[in-house]
Amino acid sequence: MSRTPFSDDPFVRDAVEELFAPRVRDGVAPGSIVAVFGPDGAIEYARGFGVDRPASGIRTDAGAHVGARSGAVPDLDTAFRIASCSKSFTAAAVLLLRDRGALGLDEPITDFVPEFHFIDADADADADADADAGQVATLRQLLSMSGGLSTDDPWADRQESLSDEAFRAVIAAGTPRDSIPGTRFEYSNYGFALLGRAIARASGRPFIEFVTAEMLEPLGLTATGYTATGRADRVAPGWRRDHEGGLHEQPFSGPGAFSPIGGVVTTARELARWAAWLASALGGDAAARPGPLSPASRRELQQVQRTIPFPRAGVDESGYGFGLFVEKGPDSGHTVSHSGGYPGFSAHMRWNAPAGFGVVAFENQSYAGVSVPVTALVDALVRHVGPGEAQGTPHPAPWPATVELARAADRLIDLWLAEGDEADASAEALAAEILSANVALDVPYAERRAIVRGLGLLPSDGLLRSGGRPTSGEEGGLEASVSPARVSWLRRTDAGRVRVQLLATPTTPTRIQALRISRE
Repeated sequence: MSRTPFSDDPFVRDAVEELFAPRVRDGVAPGSIVAVFGPDGAIEYARGFGVDRPASGIRTDAGAHVGARSGAVPDLDTAFRIASCSKSFTAAAVLLLRDRGALGLDEPITDFVPEFHFIDADADADADADADAGQVATLRQLLSMSGGLSTDDPWADRQESLSDEAFRAVIAAGTPRDSIPGTRFEYSNYGFALLGRAIARASGRPFIEFVTAEMLEPLGLTATGYTATGRADRVAPGWRRDHEGGLHEQPFSGPGAFSPIGGVVTTARELARWAAWLASALGGDAAARPGPLSPASRRELQQVQRTIPFPRAGVDESGYGFGLFVEKGPDSGHTVSHSGGYPGFSAHMRWNAPAGFGVVAFENQSYAGVSVPVTALVDALVRHVGPGEAQGTPHPAPWPATVELARAADRLIDLWLAEGDEADASAEALAAEILSANVALDVPYAERRAIVRGLGLLPSDGLLRSGGRPTSGEEGGLEASVSPARVSWLRRTDAGRVRVQLLATPTTPTRIQALRISRE
């Protein structure tokens, strides 16, 4: 969809300043970078705040101050840990292998990690090791955070460097079951670490090698990887602030068995490109940018697979897709996001499909919660773009057959209003031609005729039947709908207006399966 770029929009500049500048000033984080990107991944506005390396107030873990360091304002090419935003890369790799026939989403994790088993945490592990043998999570359930595992932040954030051998021992010891797999949402890093092992087993290659060769390199994400060392670009150190305000630099972890949960290191420029590549598929196959994962599979990542109760205000549907959070609402449409919190870092990526833009932001302090200002910024920009641009999910055009049925139904209503045998005969013939058999069974035609006359409908001006398409909401104009099989329009009465709603059958030839007329 068309939208004026945010590049020179003072509203964007002022909103970013208002939301992000106080966080550095108030000590939420030493530095940050925020970038607004367009549908092609190009940066439309970016701003850095603070510094990557503070010049004062730094302490070692022993409490001693260290010397001043020169710092730089984070920019688009400053690399950060993105923590759990990494899960979208892991999920995409699983679907890539699914598309190649190397695994199935409904296969149990034990097909790839045979030592995995649930135990009853309230009983002896050995005695109950087989108690839940039939309740093993599938790959689909792990991808959608419904694998029966308990939430494990921040334990898992310190496990990234765990060796495969040590992780195997953890798995073999048994995993306490939080809930029956597939029954409810419970965020689990452990589950994505298991998916990393499934990727390695199905591909025959180490997890990082597979993602790098099959996902990062084909997309040209040369500044994105699973290690902070050996980089030509600048890497932001991560910090922890103590209770006295002192900053402690946090060591980089990984790579290891838990890299699938949050090990990616990248820049705002490249994460924007990754997000835009995913988002492009939501516009359909023709709009999807090329890449290793099909548009259909990218859309699958960004649909609610497991609902999450109690969505925030303005959101009707909220849930987890595969490695991504999904929100849908009447004012903002389809929004996709993920946060990342790691020792020393906070990250968030968020894009709005109807508006064709997104925001990525990083901060270099432990669990700083940069998702808060990013969410506020995206909401503000959606409102700023205005109705008809960003707000609401784009409505599909009705099928041509649906439009023709609407014109015929409009004519049928006029015949029901008319008096005389000729009108009755014409109405009967037209009804037999355009209405599905269930319509008369649901409400007999004689009763429908009585309803139409009781509402006081005036004869149509024929604009809809002649092919005219006035503005939606005016008499005779087809209104936007959530389905190409569903249309509605307004007609005048002697005391106001009524709305006519039509739903077409999912068959060929297409007929009308529901025709409702109600006072506006």
